[in-house]
Amino acid sequence: MSTVANQLGQALEKTTQLIELCDALQEMNDLLQLENNNLKIEIKDAKENHKNLEEKLRILKLAKQIETSSEKTLDIKQKINDFVREIDKCVALLKK
Repeated sequence: MSTVANQLGQALEKTTQLIELCDALQEMNDLLQLENNNLKIEIKDAKENHKNLEEKLRILKLAKQIETSSEKTLDIKQKINDFVREIDKCVALLKK
């Protein structure tokens, strides 16, 4: 009978250990889920930030293209004005 009591005691001890282990694992699982949720939020924020930065980059590139085309337009207008002045000088010389 002593062996049955020993076996029962061992079974209760192992059951207690398993319950403690289960509780510890559940606590660890909860912490890992919380960390996982936090990381998902960080990833979402990072993706949104990345999207915003890409939009800003697109706008900056577009502004740069507009600025460059405006400079080219001003250069072309200046050359046209120079040609018109040169033509006016030639016409004035021909009238003499």
